[in-house]
Amino acid sequence: MYTLAVQRNFTGQHFLIGGDWGAENEWHSHHYRLEIQLEGASLDQHGYLVDIVQVEALLAAIVTRYRDKTLNDLAEFAGLNPSIEHFCRIVCTNFSNDLDAPNISAVRVQIWENEIAWAAYRLAR
Repeated sequence: MYTLAVQRNFTGQHFLIGGDWGAENEWHSHHYRLEIQLEGASLDQHGYLVDIVQVEALLAAIVTRYRDKTLNDLAEFAGLNPSIEHFCRIVCTNFSNDLDAPNISAVRVQIWENEIAWAAYRLAR
């Protein structure tokens, strides 16, 4: 199985809802690190798992969508606590839906909200 990964960094904001998490219930920023990992068993005729230019373009659009935004204000987080777990699932599902690469068998998104805390979501295709 082959894996290709691409990362980007951006700053976004949120505040947690539905529980008492102290300072996390207040509006605050995170310097997020987002990594997209793509898995597949076969390479294309050029020896690539996927067109990295397409991956980078899709990732750039995702970063543009969330950079300097408050997650709570975005439609995809309506009714959700904007945890990094939900964030991973939302990004992974949207990325997978937009990716044109039939040989990709799984997409995994990992998001760090600081140097020590991260969550991930993996979607089989």
